[in-house]
Amino acid sequence: MRHPLDFIPQNLRKPLFYAFFALTILIFGIFRVLDKPLRTGVAPSGIVSFELARNVSTSQAILASWDANARLYAAFGLGLDYLFMPAYALALSFGLLLAGSNKTGWYRPFSAWMGWGVFAAALFDAVENYALWHILVGNVTSPYPQIAALCATIKFTLLIMGLVAIAASKVIRK
Repeated sequence: MRHPLDFIPQNLRKPLFYAFFALTILIFGIFRVLDKPLRTGVAPSGIVSFELARNVSTSQAILASWDANARLYAAFGLGLDYLFMPAYALALSFGLLLAGSNKTGWYRPFSAWMGWGVFAAALFDAVENYALWHILVGNVTSPYPQIAALCATIKFTLLIMGLVAIAASKVIRK
């Protein structure tokens, strides 16, 4: 299996990683600000609580705990997330490409699979945001909370696996 970014010339991989990593950190910092008004007793983890609500009643309770200003922050965050998706996917995928480039054996194909996995995570994130948007604008009905929670769970799992794979590359010999 080839890594999805294998076509990028070797000399551009590290600079592109750093550029997308910096963009990811910048947008993540903006999300930290946007998330503050979304943290309530019902949604202690802010937008993440909303993503993982899993059912209509919890989604309704979270929306009820947000004032109009908080809902605007949530809407802006959902839109900004569509810029964040390619940024974090490219940063993480480049990180996996760099981590696997000098390895042999099982790790190299695994890092290639995970390179594809982070792009799949971004697609799940897009579907999740679509469902969250429906909820946010008042369509708090099934299956939107279930779709959002399932997609968020898959997204977080794939992203964590990618991060663990990069960290593991530090202890895995060639």
